Amino acid sequence: MKNNKILFVSQEITPYLDENEMSRRGRVLPQEIQERGNEIRTFMPRFGVINERRNQLHEVIRLSGMNIIIDDTDHPLIIKVASIQAARMQVYFIENEDYFQRKHVLTDEKGKPFTDNDERAIFFARGVLETVKKLRWSPDIVYCQGWFSALLPLYLKRVYHDDPIFTQSKVVYSVYNDMFKGDFGDGFEEKFWLKGIEKKDMDFVKKYDWNGIMQLALHHSDAVIYGNKDIPASIRDFVHKEEKPVLEYQEDQNFADAYASFFKDVLKGEIHVS
Repeated sequence: MKNNKILFVSQEITPYLDENEMSRRGRVLPQEIQERGNEIRTFMPRFGVINERRNQLHEVIRLSGMNIIIDDTDHPLIIKVASIQAARMQVYFIENEDYFQRKHVLTDEKGKPFTDNDERAIFFARGVLETVKKLRWSPDIVYCQGWFSALLPLYLKRVYHDDPIFTQSKVVYSVYNDMFKGDFGDGFEEKFWLKGIEKKDMDFVKKYDWNGIMQLALHHSDAVIYGNKDIPASIRDFVHKEEKPVLEYQEDQNFADAYASFFKDVLKGEIHVS
């Protein structure tokens, strides 16, 4: 796999957030794919717990400045960037003061999900796509990991699909055991909706809880990777019913080679349904 453009959209990347399986792979995989001769861009949210000075984040003025409208309210989009010198790679951060300047990531000090996590995820997904448009960089594959990136596949396939930047892009979604409590509520569809999205694109989802958000992401993805060993049976059943090509969980020592091969097969159309 060489000379392809891979966009990585990650909920968590170490060292910016605590190390776990998702954040570790969010850090290692882009480097591994880049070292195989491919171009990469990597995005994550600029959560308030990320120390800007220690990690040497700085604003990219030419990419900042647009507003994203959610629920009839304008939200300024700020783009920052940092370099991981050892990997020779940059990470772009999606920032907004109202959504991300908090002392916690996805839940408050009591472990309760933030009530506006739906809007935060909307802002993140749209912020990534709008920034990639500004970069004028057309990805062959868009790889998403973590539920916080789960709204991006539908936006790309239904709202941005006619944009020359994304017309050829394939979406690979990686599912993790990152369940959240509760759901996004009855008003979510109105917040999420943009021109290009139709009722049939969402009406198979009965409830916008974690399971429903995963279904939304997987339905609009071209292929699926299981990022943890223990993926819920409900998700596996849904993927099987949707006849999505799947890469099963890979141990750390093998995962980058397996992912690279899977990406190659996705681009060639040589992928098999599990």
